[in-house]
Amino acid sequence: MADDAERGGAERGGAERGGAERGGAERGGAERGGADAVDVAVVGAGIVGLATAYRLLQRRPDLRVAVLDKEPAVAAHQSSHNSGVLHSGVYYAPGSLKADLCRRGKRAVEGFAERHGIPVERCGKVIVAVRPDELGRLRGLHERAAANGLAGLRMLGPEELREREPHAAGLRALLVPETAVVDFAEVARALAAEVVAAGGRLVLGTAVQATEPHRTGAVLRTDAGALHARAAIACAGLHSDRFVDPPHDAEERILPFRGDYYTLVPEARSLCRGLIYPVPDPALPFLGVHFTRRVDGSVWAGPNAVLALAREGYGRTTFRWRDVREMAAFPGLWRLGRRWWRTGAAEVWRDASRSAFLRSLRRYVPEVERRHLSFGPSGVRAQAVRADGSMVDDFSIVSRGRRVVVRNAPSPAATASLAIGDRLAVMMEAVLGGTGAGGGADGR
Repeated sequence: MADDAERGGAERGGAERGGAERGGAERGGAERGGADAVDVAVVGAGIVGLATAYRLLQRRPDLRVAVLDKEPAVAAHQSSHNSGVLHSGVYYAPGSLKADLCRRGKRAVEGFAERHGIPVERCGKVIVAVRPDELGRLRGLHERAAANGLAGLRMLGPEELREREPHAAGLRALLVPETAVVDFAEVARALAAEVVAAGGRLVLGTAVQATEPHRTGAVLRTDAGALHARAAIACAGLHSDRFVDPPHDAEERILPFRGDYYTLVPEARSLCRGLIYPVPDPALPFLGVHFTRRVDGSVWAGPNAVLALAREGYGRTTFRWRDVREMAAFPGLWRLGRRWWRTGAAEVWRDASRSAFLRSLRRYVPEVERRHLSFGPSGVRAQAVRADGSMVDDFSIVSRGRRVVVRNAPSPAATASLAIGDRLAVMMEAVLGGTGAGGGADGR
């Protein structure tokens, strides 16, 4: 699940505080009737949806913008179920959306966090090769990171690695000093407060079933009635494919992958100073188990990556029949399984066995012991998979006239959120006409 798990539970925060004259958080009560009830409706009050509304209102403060979400609070799912890593752009192919938007988004999130008093810990990361056959891939990562413009990169030998991470072991390591950690849920709540202060509306506790074309734009069908908008953007994460037209496009579907973490008990936190990562398999989007020191000083170890039996399946036994039925009917699931069944079986075993999980961790920090681990949080990664069984690697945005869907936005989407939001805001400006009033990827 690769940096996409954090503690469960929706949190209430700045999204529901006050607001400008047209602002404020609402529950239910989607507007009924009216050809132009709002100018832009954003489906999803996660960090990407909120960043998009924020960027829209920066560029066009005259717009009537509403953000809708079925949950009673913002950032209830992937935005608060992640490890909090501000990625620097090591892993992504130069020229890809991920590479570009991650780099720009990281700078924007850091600037936004600084202005809002949100702590950012620039702890850096080491990517550690523990086997000779990983050294070539590590050199490839170094080259890719340099091509993406990362500063301060350095290859470390075993002694230099131990100077930085005294309890880590490996043949060589790539030092990535730009990597940082932040609380993305706190960033999302600050974005929500900014949206409200700028006159946007948060409509929480309102489920959107569909966005449909309309002669004046789009109609959102919700459990509180119909909302008319001149344009609509779906930033629906785990449910994003349900907003693609036609629904459930047979060529691509979201599959949910659950990731579970252990946490190091307080007396064992000194085993990790920053971030200790493995050399990932380039064929998979998951980074493998690693150690992450968070802004509160806790250390998470993991995650694994197993297919969840519900789109919001944070627990091992969480099951939703509709989600399982849709997955089972999708040929891409079975083709993915045939291709990666050995990897999948190893992940399931590691999920079931603490001893197997511990063995994976001890490859990088040999001193970690069973008594150092306690069960931690979990999260679900929304991963788009094609009908041929291949995983969609890059961010994917689908435009259908006045309706736009963020179709695939797994990690590093939280890092890239403000840059993704800026890109979507520009798209909306083109749809709606008119010129912007500022904004941009620097977060100003």
